[in-house]
Amino acid sequence: MHMRRISIMITFMVFSMVFLACAHTAQKEPTIELKTFNEKSSYVGGMDIGSSLKTREQDVVLPVLIRGIEDAFQGKEPLITKEEAAQIKNEYARKVREENAAKALVQAEKNMGEGKAFLAENAKKPEVMTTKSGLQYMVLNQGNGPKPGKDDQVKVHYVGNLIDGTEFDSSYKRNAPAAFNLNRVIKGWGEGLQLMPVGSKYRFFIPPDLAYGERSAGPKIGPNSTLIFEVELLEIVK
Repeated sequence: MHMRRISIMITFMVFSMVFLACAHTAQKEPTIELKTFNEKSSYVGGMDIGSSLKTREQDVVLPVLIRGIEDAFQGKEPLITKEEAAQIKNEYARKVREENAAKALVQAEKNMGEGKAFLAENAKKPEVMTTKSGLQYMVLNQGNGPKPGKDDQVKVHYVGNLIDGTEFDSSYKRNAPAAFNLNRVIKGWGEGLQLMPVGSKYRFFIPPDLAYGERSAGPKIGPNSTLIFEVELLEIVK
């Protein structure tokens, strides 16, 4: 079934790009009425391909791309050998990796600078406390239950944000508290939750070295991101 889906997507790509080739040759847009399912699905396939190509617009020479698809689809003799094609694919992949690494480095430096400035200013607030590790926290509600140990499992509700206010996770929105061991989470969580009696709600301001460091974590948490969590400790799971 998996291979069948791949085959269908390839067919979408081929027919969509062949249509694009025809439109390019004519140098004008033909009148199209999307009546049948095949016509509509072909158009949707073309939209997807166009969107994916748009992200690397500077690398795509559209007439040459169309020629390559036409030659392959029609079984014509290719303009380059299979060996050359493999070499070009490898070179292109290397180029993309290098570009992404360079962008990540710039983003990491930017995030680090903004995070340091934010934490320095945040530390001046009288309600914010800072631990020896650099973790900052604010007590929103102080419970009166026991505190968890470093090897305990806890159940919590939480919401996570970047310093610009972007929300990247929320157990409240899922309406499902999270349960995990404190020795298996980021350092800022492990340390911060041990400060909290059950029934408490704290806000943590976590520097990158106590979070994900130079790694990205999902689409919204970039390298060297400072994170803000509001955490409600519901119980210690026995």
